[in-house]
Amino acid sequence: MSAADLLKTPLHALHIELGAKMVPFGGYDMPVQYPAGVMAEHKHTRAAAGLFDVSHMGQVRLIGAGASAALETIVPVDVIDLGVFKQRYALFTNPQGGILDDLMICRRPDDLFVVVNAGCKVQDIAHLQATIGDQCEVLPLPEQALLALQGPQAVTALSRLNPDVAKLTFMTGGFFELDGIPTFLTRSGYTGEDGFEISVAGDQAVALARKLLAQPEVMPIGLGARDSLRLEAGLCLYGHDINTETTPVEAALTWAIQKVRRAGGARAGGYPGAAVIDSQLANGAARKRVGLVSSERMPVREGAKLVAEDGTELGVVTSGTLAPTVNKPVALGYLPTSHAAQGTAVFAIVRDKRVPMTVTSTPFTPNGYYRG
Repeated sequence: MSAADLLKTPLHALHIELGAKMVPFGGYDMPVQYPAGVMAEHKHTRAAAGLFDVSHMGQVRLIGAGASAALETIVPVDVIDLGVFKQRYALFTNPQGGILDDLMICRRPDDLFVVVNAGCKVQDIAHLQATIGDQCEVLPLPEQALLALQGPQAVTALSRLNPDVAKLTFMTGGFFELDGIPTFLTRSGYTGEDGFEISVAGDQAVALARKLLAQPEVMPIGLGARDSLRLEAGLCLYGHDINTETTPVEAALTWAIQKVRRAGGARAGGYPGAAVIDSQLANGAARKRVGLVSSERMPVREGAKLVAEDGTELGVVTSGTLAPTVNKPVALGYLPTSHAAQGTAVFAIVRDKRVPMTVTSTPFTPNGYYRG
């Protein structure tokens, strides 16, 4: 794809003005970093507040009385019992139990508000329309921009534009005017920190971004730090840590499947791959996504093979970096369940060198979600 073919978010000109280095991502021309650099952006988000442009992601409304029941036919999570202005993480699955994409669902008084990943949004919207479009209206929102304000001081900065946002707790949302600009926002995000994701009309996105960047706590953050922040938080990146070949059980995402949707639950099954997933919930899977940390300084990147002491190949790293907050190489990867217990020693192969790694819990750094 040439630069001329790349789409531009409503904030594209602002990124250029701010001196961003732009790269292709999800079909869009996106900022990978600003002049301060990835390390400074990462640390600033952990200490204060960072503003991310995530307008390349897909926003969709599901409208109609049957929307919740319809959505439950294609995701293994509890949608029907989701309260008004409550948000939930979900997964589209295929008949083999593999993950087509992960997504966020928030119930609003008149619809279900769904956010899907940028790289999958065309397929996701087509999937929604093909599978449940006859049971509810599937309305994409390409005119909406999406901003993420993340970090321990995000609430301080955002409260200057509307103090009522501070009443929200993690995974709840609401309609708010931010200094006169209408928005829908949720207290959630992708960094492990407290923060907000803000849906705003594209023609008002730059004005809102400027108001946020005018706050002393806030600086612009690019895709580079977004990735290192989510990895430290132990969060999956679709197409890397999860894909159509990984099930929710293998991916250690069983917390996202509520009891009501599991075998024996009131609304068990009825979604693609339910038999496979229920079997793995009952009996375990052959492999599992794990956290890995090394005491050495050599970063371990995606694609590195994981081996046992005797050289037996065990699995592969799906994401990895030298984590700025913990100051150690960290990674996510898949290992056989026989080697997935915390404390298990394995080795990553990096440029023909064996890098010792230890299976550990995630997140790699404590999260800062505000639960009230």
